[in-house]
Amino acid sequence: MASVAARRVLRDRVRANRAASTQRRTVAQAARRVRTGARSLATHIIATGADRKTVEGVADALRTVAKKKGVKGRRARIRRSFNDARNVVKTVYRYTRAQVAQIAAQYKPRKAEYKAVRAALIAA
Repeated sequence: MASVAARRVLRDRVRANRAASTQRRTVAQAARRVRTGARSLATHIIATGADRKTVEGVADALRTVAKKKGVKGRRARIRRSFNDARNVVKTVYRYTRAQVAQIAAQYKPRKAEYKAVRAALIAA
């Protein structure tokens, strides 16, 4: 009986370690990509170490600020699966670190975690 409980503990520990490792790897990859060239707003935010829900909220807000302030990223065309259709061509925008810092300087968040992301984006 104790061996079953011990296996559960080990299994849960392995799963937690794997999840933490995946998160660290994702942040490190995003940080490297941001340093090397223009990337999406979400990639810049992921590089700060924010969680998924925060990334989505801040990215939406930064897109709105960018549109209002007229900051234009570099246009790119990508192919994605979208609504059960394959290879749909989408237009996306890629931003440099300087552009993201400029957008973040204009962004005035209310939530504490969004404020932390804003500070990290300006500092980068």
